[in-house]
Amino acid sequence: MASVDVPVALLGYGTVGAAVHRLLEESADEIERATGHRLRVTHALVRDTAKERGFAPDASVVTDDLDGILRDDSIQVVAEVMGGVEPAGDYVLRLLRAGRPVVTANKQLVARHGAELFEAAAAGGVQLRFEASVCAAIPVIKVLRESLIVTNVHQVLGIVNGTTNFILSAMEKGRSYGDALAEAQRLGFAEADPTEDVAGLDAAAKTAILATVAFGSRVPIDWVGVEGIEHVTLDHVAAAHALGMHVKLIGRASLVGDRVDVRVGPAFVDGHHPLAAVEGAFNAVMLQGDAIREITLEGPGAGGIETASAVVADMVSIVGTTGTGFLQNDPVWRSLERLPPGDLASPFYLRLEVEDRAGVLARIAQELAAEEVSVAQLVQQPSDGHAVLHIVTHEASAGRVAGALQAIRALPEARGEASAMPVISGRGVAELGWA
Repeated sequence: MASVDVPVALLGYGTVGAAVHRLLEESADEIERATGHRLRVTHALVRDTAKERGFAPDASVVTDDLDGILRDDSIQVVAEVMGGVEPAGDYVLRLLRAGRPVVTANKQLVARHGAELFEAAAAGGVQLRFEASVCAAIPVIKVLRESLIVTNVHQVLGIVNGTTNFILSAMEKGRSYGDALAEAQRLGFAEADPTEDVAGLDAAAKTAILATVAFGSRVPIDWVGVEGIEHVTLDHVAAAHALGMHVKLIGRASLVGDRVDVRVGPAFVDGHHPLAAVEGAFNAVMLQGDAIREITLEGPGAGGIETASAVVADMVSIVGTTGTGFLQNDPVWRSLERLPPGDLASPFYLRLEVEDRAGVLARIAQELAAEEVSVAQLVQQPSDGHAVLHIVTHEASAGRVAGALQAIRALPEARGEASAMPVISGRGVAELGWA
């Protein structure tokens, strides 16, 4: 059978764009054997056409004219790898409305404007694919949308940011937060401005996308409760280790009845839990549902070549399917409400610093009891004239725990900053030895 020539365009030609181009050329024979198509980059949209680039495309390929791409009817698929919400969003909308299938690696764009993008794809009768927007080489979107479509997924737990996982893994080896961040930057795992990663914003966008696809309901990014790792200390890491746990930045999406709770923040993860063993810059996503109980997908979640592999896989899926294909459809098929913030329950770890004198524990217990927060385990540790309390609670709502912490911080006996982290475990408090 004769090979079908497939001209493709790239929007952006940075690290990921160059890696996509290289993969398409180096894997051209494998793609042709699998699909009967040979993908060929004919346009690469850039801001500066004179800039020198690694794996440089032919001069005839480089362009700064989007209209030229829109006018060229030979182009069969476009990959958006430029990043940023604008102008990328405008470009993708124009292409979809013009009947061009688009692959994107842009998590912020999909999380913030997914509804508009899928409406444009439907109007144009084309596919929009976005596997690379979440966990790079881990095919979690494809698994959710195709393999698990009838499993009634009710919870997604994920380590979806490699930068923060690298930092926290380094802190487990005794490195300070600042040293671990500097090492991540030196190795290219963190940007010069790491705010989007360490503040949890990157993970929030990815978790919103995962929740939208998993639950079939639009989850706006402003529904995601976000806390980063900036305030995680070696004391937290040591306390987790003493309890047989690990501190991880967890994206958590839960379906509770007909309501959705989505949040990102540091958590104590039980050492027996599959996510506890994920180290370094790796990502992992656990999916829990009625028909599957649970499955975990793990792999590299960042890097140019890893992201590029997901982009190329989506491009191959588009040219290898007939017509508009299953994934043309918006994954959203129902409207769910947001669970009121603070209503989701779990066990919690609390770290409190207080005066070391008689009656203080009774005051702490009183404030916890007032919010119906029950103590499963308490360890008191002397420290420079005061006491550090390590408390593990039975399951309690996040709102109740926050209320108790607010009251405890106001006590005259309080010293330092009281903090709380949810506990992630497949075992109950009694099984963990805390009852």
